[in-house]
Amino acid sequence: MTSFKARMAAGDTLVGTFLKTPAHEIIEVLAKSKLDFLALDAEHAPFDRGRMDLCLAMARALDIPTLVRVPSGTDVELLKALDSGATGVIVPHVDTVEKAKRIARAGRFGHRGRGYAGSTRWAGFGTRPMSDVLQQSQTETIIIAQIEEPEGVDVVDEIASIDGIDGLFAGPADLAVCYGSADTTSPPVIEAMKTIGAAARANSKTYMTFAASAAQCPPLINLGVSMFFMASEHAFMLKSANEEVDALRILTTQ
Repeated sequence: MTSFKARMAAGDTLVGTFLKTPAHEIIEVLAKSKLDFLALDAEHAPFDRGRMDLCLAMARALDIPTLVRVPSGTDVELLKALDSGATGVIVPHVDTVEKAKRIARAGRFGHRGRGYAGSTRWAGFGTRPMSDVLQQSQTETIIIAQIEEPEGVDVVDEIASIDGIDGLFAGPADLAVCYGSADTTSPPVIEAMKTIGAAARANSKTYMTFAASAAQCPPLINLGVSMFFMASEHAFMLKSANEEVDALRILTTQ
């Protein structure tokens, strides 16, 4: 878990996926894959507190870094995910410097920051000294700002400069919608992603985004993306099922 943040900072190519199914069995299976990390999508999938907690328990037991995309950037949502064992959080709709400062503070221990509890799963259920737990936060916890509105793009350099923001997640779909397009490769979206990438590089922050497949990644690599959220377990299941059905139908028509 602690080495994952270091790998991010070093610019290693990291590949993970979004999980849409709130079931610990999915964590158990994907922990055996070559994926570097997982991300529970609590923004767009039905992860309640109990099921998120169970999935994060499995992730920590199997030592697979697991992020949570929280439904909003409130202190409460960040605390629930981090205390349950998330390696870090992805916060959607960070479109102002004030929001970015708030989530950076809420994800870190300190005055008016993350509330301290040594009794959580993440802290070791009361078995470790406070000094160790505080150090763990520094070496492990990741706070990612998702930039998906033009307003966020406009101030992305300031957002990237905030201490405590570890990475910038470009949201191509929401950017496209905001720019009045249904194409995530339209010129305004590409320009926005270039701007986000430049801010990440200038401030030594990890640049990441979503990709439906590896085929979409070459231009993203050129933009400086090093961390890829590849599809989801839903997409993997559908793709594999359809490929096998198509292959069998070809055999039966020969």
